[in-house]
Amino acid sequence: SGLGECRLLYAHKEILIMSALTQTTLLGAKVVVSKASVAKRTNVVTRAGQYDDELLQTAQNMTKAGKGILAMDESNATCGSRLEGVGVENTEENRRRYRELLITTPNLGKHIGGAILFEETLYQSTKAGKSFVDCLNEQGIYPGIKVDKGLKPLANSNGESWCQGLDGLADRAAEYYKQGARFCKWRSVVSIPAGPSKIAVTDCAYGLARYAAICQNAGLVPIVEPEILLDGEHTLEETFEVASAVWAETFKYLADNDVMFDRMLLKPSMVGPGADCPKRNTPEEVAAATLKMLNSRVPPATAGIMFLSGGLSELDSTLYLNAMNQQPNPWHVSFSYARALQNSVIKTWAGDDAMVGKAQAILSRRAEENGLAQLGKFNAEESLANTDSTFQKNYVY
Repeated sequence: SGLGECRLLYAHKEILIMSALTQTTLLGAKVVVSKASVAKRTNVVTRAGQYDDELLQTAQNMTKAGKGILAMDESNATCGSRLEGVGVENTEENRRRYRELLITTPNLGKHIGGAILFEETLYQSTKAGKSFVDCLNEQGIYPGIKVDKGLKPLANSNGESWCQGLDGLADRAAEYYKQGARFCKWRSVVSIPAGPSKIAVTDCAYGLARYAAICQNAGLVPIVEPEILLDGEHTLEETFEVASAVWAETFKYLADNDVMFDRMLLKPSMVGPGADCPKRNTPEEVAAATLKMLNSRVPPATAGIMFLSGGLSELDSTLYLNAMNQQPNPWHVSFSYARALQNSVIKTWAGDDAMVGKAQAILSRRAEENGLAQLGKFNAEESLANTDSTFQKNYVY
């Protein structure tokens, strides 16, 4: 009868459903999964963030061919020590004067896509009253902001550090966005002579991932910086081993926190020997090891790889970058340098307003040389870059 057929069809449907809900484990056991759990799994929600389009546009514009990042986000204490190193008193006005020199360098935007600022600098203006944010925007340079709160000793470790600043970050990021910042940076470090311990690597990776997720939701493109410190006698091969573990952990946590790779930038150390290692490697060897690491750990979707100089000399940082860009890779491989762009600049200026033009010409030249290195077209024989190391033992940013 019609009723019987309906019952038969219903029973058949139940059998099919139960069949679909029955799974076999690796050991051969039959496990029945509830309908509710299956229904819940298939109810996929696609997240569309408020700032997704703007984040993508910012990341793409900052990683145009021949462009990199000027890192000028040193803390007041660190900036002050550099000023005092050239005979200039560490006052807010002198810090403002020096940062005005950097920001107002003519044609800086030709090779600089973004400038990372310290919180004090984000709210400062030129002597004439124009905000630094407006000065950068006029040159097509995105203003960025350092959002971490610095390093602290990591309890129960071998003298290692952890990076603080997650508390209140969402609120601070929202305020930075209102002030004009469109990207941000968080620096965490790993020390090879100190271990590194598992807890140090995990804390570094997890902190970077939480920061990146929070800031993307606030409209800021995050720069993820897991720096492998130069301090030590470790070889290139030892650096490769540690970097491999750190980058793997970092991208695992980034993925776990749903960070959008095409809307973030990675700021890693290059894979090279420690500062005190007796064996020195050629630019080609450093480039080969670094690219091998990138290819094994970094998703191609990542918007850009903006290397830190980490104490390398002005010339070496440019040579290494140039060597990497003479080999094929799927990313925008570029620079986010502080000391490697500024070292000769601050020494030339030394607080003398009459030397502003000469100091700015040096910055412009350094930006151009690294822009050429981003294209793989840097010619060392034409360079005036300083060959002195900028490494500082136990460096604090």
